[in-house]
Amino acid sequence: MIASVVERTVQVDLGERSYSIEIGVDVLGQVGHEVRRRIGTSRAMLVTVPPVGRRYGPTVMRSLEDAGIKARRFFVPDGERSKSLRQVSRLYDALLGAGADRETAVIALGGGVVGDLAGFVAATLLRGLPVVQIPTTLLAMVDSSVGGKTGVNVARGKNLVGAFHQPRLVWMDVTTLRSLPPRQLAAGMAELIKHGAIRDEAFFAWLEEGLEGLANLEPERVIPALERSCSIKADVVHRDERENGLRMLLNFGHTVGHAIEVLNRYRGILHGEAVAMGMAFAAERSEALGLAPRGTAERLVALLRRAGLPTELPPYPRRAYLQALRVDKKRREERIGFVALRDIGRAETVPLLPGEIIPPLRSKARR
Repeated sequence: MIASVVERTVQVDLGERSYSIEIGVDVLGQVGHEVRRRIGTSRAMLVTVPPVGRRYGPTVMRSLEDAGIKARRFFVPDGERSKSLRQVSRLYDALLGAGADRETAVIALGGGVVGDLAGFVAATLLRGLPVVQIPTTLLAMVDSSVGGKTGVNVARGKNLVGAFHQPRLVWMDVTTLRSLPPRQLAAGMAELIKHGAIRDEAFFAWLEEGLEGLANLEPERVIPALERSCSIKADVVHRDERENGLRMLLNFGHTVGHAIEVLNRYRGILHGEAVAMGMAFAAERSEALGLAPRGTAERLVALLRRAGLPTELPPYPRRAYLQALRVDKKRREERIGFVALRDIGRAETVPLLPGEIIPPLRSKARR
């Protein structure tokens, strides 16, 4: 039997709103006492989706109850379409119906959809409730659970309604990754690769050397990968919490990636897959614009493909992509803050018109 142990801690330094990311093995049963110790609450709402709730919900609920926390469960349908104002309203009603006050903890157990939805509700109900993130997917562990960006989708675009609301604790149990289908695991690899591509060439090279071990969930690869990836994001968030400059680099691949998700109506393509396609495209555009040396895109695309990720854009017409880009959150007047690579490990934000991001010749080449 594997011993329960927190192996690594990453600190997100934000003054009085600082918190830790705890990474461990078989530690779900310990989370209740940590919630009680760090927040001091006696009530909680556990937000999850049915598959995750059935598998891990009982362990988390027992842990909360053992710590003297009265908890209820709230289920949302699985899938990106649950990041909606309709589900927000349902969760508001459930919390208010349970007598929630400003000390009631909202606990997100699941992937990025649950984390974003629960975080947004916690940010806005009663002008702010404490939120705890318990990510159970690789994508959520290295991306959405860290940094305090919450939000939901509307018809015109992804994450256009949201708020910054930092969690009080992020609790990661790597054993939950064993239940992920290979496609979901690959989707999480996209964000790991992204962090190396924009900020740490040595980490990128480490991924190149041992990607298969990571895909096989070998602990000696998984735990250091989570620690380094979360450390990269924690440092960026510390330097630019509200996405006024440096933090925009974390959107590498997301400009076109979000457009793909909108055009697909959030069906059939996982977020990490859309980001992978967006990163490959952004790297190629970086070379075409003379910002990155030749071979940069080839190296990135090779690693994405080894991870089992798609790298070619869906064959939508250029005009469809341009229309989707017009509601990008990073838009300032007519230009979008497009994240381009300077090299593996270095990125910058370049203001471009939508037509410069997706020029006619590139659109034809991808059809």
